[in-house]
Amino acid sequence: MTRDVALYPEDENGDVLWNMLQDGDDLTIPREVDFALIFPTEDVAIAFAVHLLRNEQKVSFSAYEENEDFPWQVVVHPLMIPTYQNIAGFEGLLVSEAVSYSGKVDGWGCMSQGD
Repeated sequence: MTRDVALYPEDENGDVLWNMLQDGDDLTIPREVDFALIFPTEDVAIAFAVHLLRNEQKVSFSAYEENEDFPWQVVVHPLMIPTYQNIAGFEGLLVSEAVSYSGKVDGWGCMSQGD
């Protein structure tokens, strides 16, 4: 299969989606995509989680031991079809929203669907 760079650009998100497709994932099936964000304090992480909840997003909150400067994590679980446009668009929205809470996006992932 030849990679269509219009659907799977040659960047981190495009590479992940392309690898998912190559591994047999049916990327036309909607699923929860987990977007992780990390924060420097518990208070700002909770405030951001509440902001997301008020915007009808499903969220998880926990301590995050992998980064001592950003030891709190909020994970957002939107239901979406994992296209490049959906992933990059939602991630961009989170980046712009998290900055006022001193947070940053720390990646995304989802369960494989299909074969």
